[in-house]
Amino acid sequence: MKALLDILLPKILPADTGFICIAHEGKQYLEKSIPRKIKAWQTPCAFVVVRDKDGADWIALKKHLVSLCVRAGRTDSLVRIACHELEAWLLGDLAAVEKAFNIKKLADQQQKSKFKEPDKLSNASQELAKLVKGYRKVSGAQKIAPHMNIQNNHSHSFNCFINGLGRFITPDH
Repeated sequence: MKALLDILLPKILPADTGFICIAHEGKQYLEKSIPRKIKAWQTPCAFVVVRDKDGADWIALKKHLVSLCVRAGRTDSLVRIACHELEAWLLGDLAAVEKAFNIKKLADQQQKSKFKEPDKLSNASQELAKLVKGYRKVSGAQKIAPHMNIQNNHSHSFNCFINGLGRFITPDH
């Protein structure tokens, strides 16, 4: 997630908006660190928490993460869930995958039922590995991210992230 967001956020955020992506070693560590990091942060900023669904009930998961932010004193935090996993966001833009890995006509597969709504895939990372021989999560995300079209992605959870971020940064958005 960090590898992807480090490349995508400059394409989304206003030029004068800085950001820091903090990776966590696992979901439990993320949940333990949210209150501590939010309370300890001294400079004015906004907090955005993004986590893979990974088989959890996304509504309950989002409520839980929001409650951690609220208990830490940040009712204005944005929480978004990648369904089921980050790779669904990448499969939502097969044109970007095609460009990143020079796979001819891969974007044509976007109209196949499983790629029309990649958030429904419980095995998006496996599907991506089938399409891209030798695919590796971090280096793959770094390679695909520069080619992603922010306005045209078939992943609903990706679009929720982009729209939420837009409203979060520019409340009039």
